[in-house]
Amino acid sequence: MARIDVAMPQMGESIAEGTLSKWLKKVGDAVKRDEPIFEISTDKVDAEIPAPNSGILAEVLVAEGQTVPIETIVARIETDAAVAATMSSSTDAARESVGSDAKGDAPIEGSGAPPPVRESTPLQPAPRHQNLAPIISPLPAAGTLEARPRTNSSPLVRRIAADHGIELSALAGTGLAGRVTKKDLLQFIEAGRPSASIVLPAQPASGDYQIPVVEPWPGDTVESMTRIRRITAEHMVYSKRTSAHVTSVFELDLTRATKVRNALRPEFDARGEKLTYLPFVVQAVVRGLQQFPVLNAAVRGSDIVFRKTYNIGIAVAVDWGLIVPVIKGADNLSLAGLTRALNDLASRARTKRLKPEDVQDATFTITNPGVFGSQWGTPVIPQPTVAILGTGTIEKRPKVIVGPDGDDVIAIRTCAYFALSFDHRIVDGADADRFMAFVKVQLENVPDAGF
Repeated sequence: MARIDVAMPQMGESIAEGTLSKWLKKVGDAVKRDEPIFEISTDKVDAEIPAPNSGILAEVLVAEGQTVPIETIVARIETDAAVAATMSSSTDAARESVGSDAKGDAPIEGSGAPPPVRESTPLQPAPRHQNLAPIISPLPAAGTLEARPRTNSSPLVRRIAADHGIELSALAGTGLAGRVTKKDLLQFIEAGRPSASIVLPAQPASGDYQIPVVEPWPGDTVESMTRIRRITAEHMVYSKRTSAHVTSVFELDLTRATKVRNALRPEFDARGEKLTYLPFVVQAVVRGLQQFPVLNAAVRGSDIVFRKTYNIGIAVAVDWGLIVPVIKGADNLSLAGLTRALNDLASRARTKRLKPEDVQDATFTITNPGVFGSQWGTPVIPQPTVAILGTGTIEKRPKVIVGPDGDDVIAIRTCAYFALSFDHRIVDGADADRFMAFVKVQLENVPDAGF
């Protein structure tokens, strides 16, 4: 036999383990090289993992929902054609004889034993600390190999620990090299604290207010949050607790931008690229961030870290939640380059082909609720950045403008509301509004070929 090992991949420099969330193939199924065979979840992203070779899935060694260190063998593929054919026939016969529903919830098949489960060391509580500010390190300069400080946990675990005032250094984890995993932390919270949910607010010290207990009523259905929904919930609550949110709304006249976009679309269509308004918005935003650097910053304790790179996160709605891939070095990309990057990231986000580094290190974020018809909203700031821009629906409206002879006339203009949520701890309202006014001027005066 010629069997190929399939290992849990390392999905990023800081990722030491992954959760096998779903098997896309079952034992006995034929697989093709580069065909997705299972899904994994990390603290950063969900992804489909392709088969390294063609053949038959011979063994499954890790069950759905199990978290294992990187490089752990999770399955084996039989590549010998003759053996694979025999296995496929035997598996089909076995399924018919037992009436298998082939949902993958049967006992794990295969001769290999699953990786041994290490005994976990009991987690010991630590005194609640007062400084809950996230650890923020300056980004390395573009093109450098500057190493980032390593900690014994993932960013998500650190955020949860900060929310609960838990000192991770005092805990013994069950992850690789003693890393404290999310499962370790949640088990500790559930076992040692009255509130089992990290999404709900903490019980007030006075005890006057009791957190409502939600019980299903007859006819209700109960579903567990998906992993990405839990992470989103944790991050949103953490952000609202951390940043002083303020939102400023401007109306923009995009008539000129619409004409330029319509003129350029045939050229982009010929290259197989879809040109939307978003590349124009990104260009205007980057210029605005260069003029008002406090919007491209982060808070580290009592320090302000001014980023010198312009990494623009773009919120993408997918069937299973919301994900924010990042355009790195957006200031170095032309209109065509931004269009390619946006289309590529959106496509890979919807097909679960993003890598952890694709969703890291945003310095500013743009979200587009307008695609669903929303006029404007008040988006929540992604931590540890200090601002996010929400773009509303783009539509034609009657507006009063100055006519050719200097008189006021009513004209049909293409307009949209843009809403900037900013962290009032370090961003003054005047600077936020100057930034928005600058972006407005940029988009209302787009050159014929973009910026």
